[in-house]
Amino acid sequence: MSTGNEIERGRSESETEPQIFSALLTPHRSLNRTGFLAVMLFLSVVSFATGLAFLMMGAWPVFGFFGLDVLVIWWAFKANFRTARAREEISVTTSELRVRRVSHRGQVAEWTFHPLWVRLDMEVDEDFGIEHLYLISRGHQIQIARFLGPDEKASFYKGLVEALNAAKRGPTYNPVS
Repeated sequence: MSTGNEIERGRSESETEPQIFSALLTPHRSLNRTGFLAVMLFLSVVSFATGLAFLMMGAWPVFGFFGLDVLVIWWAFKANFRTARAREEISVTTSELRVRRVSHRGQVAEWTFHPLWVRLDMEVDEDFGIEHLYLISRGHQIQIARFLGPDEKASFYKGLVEALNAAKRGPTYNPVS
């Protein structure tokens, strides 16, 4: 059994530093589980009733196609919900900027940069706003915040720039705390 001290000694130096900035970005999904069940129930009832009407008129193959339509819509929603498991974690301390990207399949990619050498860049469309944000450091460029909309990217950009500037200033000494 391990104690808290043993766990603390096992961590890297950057994990014991206070975080200046931390963000967990996930894809937006406006339909929760309850909404999904309501939509599927509504579609099933409408498809069954319409299919039954066609069945009574003698067009029995249409009944099966209505069932197939509901099955395809269910599969599309499930595929959409699976992709919502993706996430991007970005954290800044005085000694490192860490980007950890987890795909919807669970594949992990991680990048670590020193905040002194990182530059934040963006592509802006006049009509749409910020389209892409990039971290650039020593010849490496990665796109970040892909899940966010243009307004959210602008807010995220501002927060990350402030965090990088704070990291570049370094730790501050506060004798009161």
